[in-house]
Formats: sequence, C-alpha cells, structure tokens
Amino acid sequence: MRKGLKLSHLRLLAALAETGQLTQAAGMIGISQPAASRLVAEIEGIIAAPVHERTGRGLGLTAEGRALAARAQRVRLELDDAARDLTEIAMGGVGQVRIGAVTGPAMDRVLPALQSERLNHPNVSVEVVVQPSDLLCEQLLAGRLDFAVGRLPEGLRAEPLTFRPIAPEPIALIARRGHPLFARPRLRAIEALAYDWVMPGADSLLTRTVLTRLQTLGLPRPMQRLATSSFLLTLAMIQQSDAIAAMAQASALQISNGEAAVVAILPLDLGIEVEPFGLITRERVSLTPASQRLADMILKG
Repeated sequence: MRKGLKLSHLRLLAALAETGQLTQAAGMIGISQPAASRLVAEIEGIIAAPVHERTGRGLGLTAEGRALAARAQRVRLELDDAARDLTEIAMGGVGQVRIGAVTGPAMDRVLPALQSERLNHPNVSVEVVVQPSDLLCEQLLAGRLDFAVGRLPEGLRAEPLTFRPIAPEPIALIARRGHPLFARPRLRAIEALAYDWVMPGADSLLTRTVLTRLQTLGLPRPMQRLATSSFLLTLAMIQQSDAIAAMAQASALQISNGEAAVVAILPLDLGIEVEPFGLITRERVSLTPASQRLADMILKG
C-alpha cells in the first residue's frame, strides 16, 4: 500500500483469478478493458514483477499474480463482510439495547418482543431492568436506559420525557394451590378479605388502586401484615401461608401456568385495573435502529 497498491488493483486481481479473462474481469468490477489493462500495468510496476501471461486459452496469472490474487480475494471477502456488518448495524441487526420495565409489562410485552428479537437478530444483546416506574425514569434521564415501559410518575412529568400509552394493567389475586378458597363453589370478595393480602407499601400505585377499588365496591380494607414490593418475597409468603397477593395479571399468568406451578389465580374478578402503562423515552433523543425495532414491537404487542 505504501508503494501505491490500491483496492481497485486488488479487486481486479481477484476478478482475474475467477475469470481468467481480462475483459470478463473488467466487466465484473465495472470498468472498461483498457482501464483494466492500465491497472494491470500499474500493479506490475508496483511489485516489479509480471502478474499475468498470455496462454492459449486467454490470460493466466504468474506465480506472483496467483499469490497476490489469493490475498486479494480474501481482502474482497473481508470487505464484503464489512459491508454486510455496516448494513446490519444500520438496520439494527447488531448492537446492544437497554430496556427498563415494570413487572407486568416485562412479562406481557417485553418478553415476547425479546423472543422474536433473538430469532430474527441473534447479534443484538438486550439488557432488561425491572424496577418501579420512578426508578426507571431516573435511569432513563441519566442515559442508562434506551427506553422504559411503565408509567410517568407525577413528580417527573415536567422532565423531558415522552409517554406513549399502551394499555391499562388488570390485577389478579393469587394464592397457593390447595388454599381453602379454591374449595369454595362460588368465591365471594368478602371471603377473600378474611385472609392477609400481600401488597407493596401504602404509597405504591398498585396498593392505592386496590384500596380505591375495594372502597368503590363498598368492601373493607384487607389485612396487610406484610408490605413489600419484592416479587420473590411475595411468592415465598403466599407459598408458605394462606396469604393472598395482588399482582399484575400478566405476572400472575406466568407464575401460575403449568402443572408444576405452586400458585394459582383465584376465581375472583374485582375489576381492578392500574392506570395505563406506556412507552417512555427521552425527548429529542433518537433510538438506535435495534432499540426502535423493539420499542415498536412492544407498542404493537
């Protein structure tokens, strides 16, 4: 390269190795035959050795020509691979995506999108952070997330964030399999209220929504000896006691599915729905192609 060898020279040598004809090689790389002849002369001047010789069947490469052409073919393949990589990057085929989500939509929306992404774009790596909406928005504002799936907290609505609503989140009640309530022929709400309910703290959106709905139905507040936002602690508590947990229906369906599941959804619909969750992004910050593709899939469901 320091002596003046160019990619156009290597492209011609690679084409000559494939065709054995100068005219065909020229056509393969999109130049005229006289231009190809000039490139051959330049190559031979640079390496101070002939690269081709006339044969009875056309044009043959010398030992020097074959050696250089073999390398030229490898270079061309590498450049073709580089072009493919750049195209994949431009189309979102590679890269890293950082998503934040609250628990229910993480199961119901994010997980199906990730399964599709793994099949169609295996070179894209995804990190998913599951936290309450206020913490997700703080990470989003700090640039540690590409986008979040949750709700826009009241205190952050003045921040440069964009919220696109997706759907409200229905709430289900779960209990361990074998719980006495499953033996009731027709379960009533007042019967479920005779047991402890495991929910987050009183200031959480889930708990406030549940209590407001119960009040609207004219029902008393449930007993709540344990308040926690920990998903694992909630599961452990209901598995080892007769407590009931209120959680997003999407999460409840996931953990109660299958014969091996140790919890089940109570046959009691109180019509509890948490306000709509949505896609949260930073204003005037464009998503990468891979992030945008995943965001679109989550929006469409």
